[in-house]
Amino acid sequence: MAKTQDFTSIMKDMMGAFPVDTKAMEDAFKTQATLNEKLSGVALEAAEKSAEISSKWTKDTIAKLGEMTKAKAEPADYAKSITDFASASAEVAAENMAAFAEIAKKVQMDTVELLMAAGKDITEDATAAVKKATNDVTAAAKKAAAK
Repeated sequence: MAKTQDFTSIMKDMMGAFPVDTKAMEDAFKTQATLNEKLSGVALEAAEKSAEISSKWTKDTIAKLGEMTKAKAEPADYAKSITDFASASAEVAAENMAAFAEIAKKVQMDTVELLMAAGKDITEDATAAVKKATNDVTAAAKKAAAK
């Protein structure tokens, strides 16, 4: 009667001949975690600056509303007060929108810079991992051929 071949030992030998480099995986994870930390920092800084602008804008608007709502001696003063408020509000809105645009521009520039640096790091890590894997596979193949 024919004896069945033991595939367990064959698979064990084959898996042992092609080792997995966990260091490359750890390095990739660390690189990704570092990138996420830096991107989060950029986003949080932008959120903080945006909140500061919004808060100042609100305070300025409330102060101007306080001036506008004061009792006036002449009816024409009410119209002038409203016109002054609208004019000042439009001017402040333009200034604040420009400030928001500057924040957005800085976020965009910082993000592109981070992604380009991360891309370079990832490429270097991948190249090193592939080179090591190629060397390991070549060595394992030579070892297997020598048996």
